[in-house]
Amino acid sequence: MDGTGKVQQDDAAAEPGNGPARPTNIDIMGILGTLPQRYPFLMVDRVIDIIPGKSATGIKNVTVNEEFFQGHFPHYPVMPGVLMLEAFAQTGAMLAVETLGGPHITARLGVFFMSVESAKFRRPVIPGDQLYMHVTIERHRGTVWRFYAVARVDQQIVAEARFTFMTVPRDKQSEYRGGA
Repeated sequence: MDGTGKVQQDDAAAEPGNGPARPTNIDIMGILGTLPQRYPFLMVDRVIDIIPGKSATGIKNVTVNEEFFQGHFPHYPVMPGVLMLEAFAQTGAMLAVETLGGPHITARLGVFFMSVESAKFRRPVIPGDQLYMHVTIERHRGTVWRFYAVARVDQQIVAEARFTFMTVPRDKQSEYRGGA
């Protein structure tokens, strides 16, 4: 990856007869070109090990400069669990986009949380940690996606959850807000 968002290709997929090459990793420029979130709400710095239709791993480099640490908690900074759930969802959105064919799809679709289930937080995530979020597709039917996610720091599980989201065409999003 060269910082332009270009993806590293899976060598096996690039061999003749194996179908089109698929990305295995996406850097921050590729994420910015795909997700609508921006700092301070962008919770994924890189996505690796993407297997479209199956799984991906998001990486969040947790630094003391994150705005949420100013209030959570000044004397002992801890990453809020709800932001880990958001990081899971952003990693899942990147996986869904790759499964559907790539970042061009995000110009037409938005992603909205539907549910979070069985969320568990096992230990605090603090500045200096590198959060690895492995997200697996459990089910995908039409516009609804269900995932299982596990976050690790130094190979230890720090959080896990099941979550569901819906992809919605951008021109129909007002209907989901109750608008005209």
